Amino acid sequence: MESSDRGENGTPKYHQANPETMSEEGQQKERDYRKKLNRDAREVVSDSIHKGVKLIVHRPDYDREAQEEYDSLSKELVPVVREIARKTLPLLEHETSAEFARNQYYGSKFQADSVAYKDFRYFAKKLPPTESPSLVVGLRVDESASMAAFGRLEAAKRAVIAVYEFCQLCHIPIMIYGDTADASKLEQMSIYAYTDWDKTDSNDRFRLMGIRARSNNRDGMALRIMADRLAGSAQLTKLLISISDGQPKAMDDYTGNYAIKDMQQTIAEYERKGITFLAAAIGQDKDVINQIYGNERFLDITNLTELPAKLVRIISRYL
Repeated sequence: MESSDRGENGTPKYHQANPETMSEEGQQKERDYRKKLNRDAREVVSDSIHKGVKLIVHRPDYDREAQEEYDSLSKELVPVVREIARKTLPLLEHETSAEFARNQYYGSKFQADSVAYKDFRYFAKKLPPTESPSLVVGLRVDESASMAAFGRLEAAKRAVIAVYEFCQLCHIPIMIYGDTADASKLEQMSIYAYTDWDKTDSNDRFRLMGIRARSNNRDGMALRIMADRLAGSAQLTKLLISISDGQPKAMDDYTGNYAIKDMQQTIAEYERKGITFLAAAIGQDKDVINQIYGNERFLDITNLTELPAKLVRIISRYL
C-alpha cells in the first residue's frame, strides 16, 4: 500500500498490505489470461521460421524476497525517475490534439459551411488534450545465461524498474517481457510476461525482480511476439527497446547469419507497421548487435550505471 506521507526526497513509502488469498474466480481469470497470452503468441509465430518451436508464456509470481529486492534497487532510482518525469509532465499538458470542436465564435480554423447558419459560430478550435500520451512502450529483456556476468543482470533490473516507474508516472502503457531459449526439449522458447497494459497490477513492479540469467536466446522470436502486440495498440508511437548482452544463439541452428537475417527481417517487417526499434547493448557482442539493428537503432551502454536514466530520457523524447 502506498502511504500519502512522503519522504524528504519526495519518494513514496510503501507498506506491505495483508495479502489476501486469491479467490477461485481470480485464479481462473489468471489461468485464462495465461492461456490467452500463449494462444496469441503461438498464433503470431505460426507463419514464421519459429512455427515449430515449442513455446510457453509464463506469468511470473512474486514473494516477500522480490519485494525486498525491489525496495533495495529502487531506493536510489525513484528520485531520479521522478525528477525526469517532473520535467516531462508539463510538456504533456500542452500536447496538441488532432480533434476540432466545431461551431465556435472564435478559433484557429474557419468552417465555411457554418456561415449558412448566420449565428457567427464560423470557427473550429482544437480540443484540449484529455487522454494520456499517444505512446506505448515495450521493453524486452534478454535472459540468456551470459547476463549473469559483470553485473549485467542487476543493471537490467535497475533499468526495468526505472522504465516501469517512469511510465506509471506519465500514464504510458508499458509491457515488459523477458525471454530465454532451450529450457528443455518441451520448452524451446520461454517468454516471461512481467507487465502488460492488458492486465495492470500495482504488484507488477515486484514481478520484475523475477528476471534471471537462464539459458540461450532466440531474439527474433521474442521481438516478433512483442512487436505484434505493440502493432495492435491504439497509440500513434510504438517503441520497442531490447536490452541484450549478446548475439542470438539457440538450438538447433538458430545462430550466425541465419539468426541475424531473421532478426533483420522481423525489424523491417514491423517497422512498416509503425514500430520503432532500439537496442541497448550491454555486453561483449556490441558490434554484432550494432550490425543487426543498424546505427540509428543502436545504443552503446558502456557504463552500466547509466542505463536506467539513459533509457528513461530516451523514452521521454518520444512523448
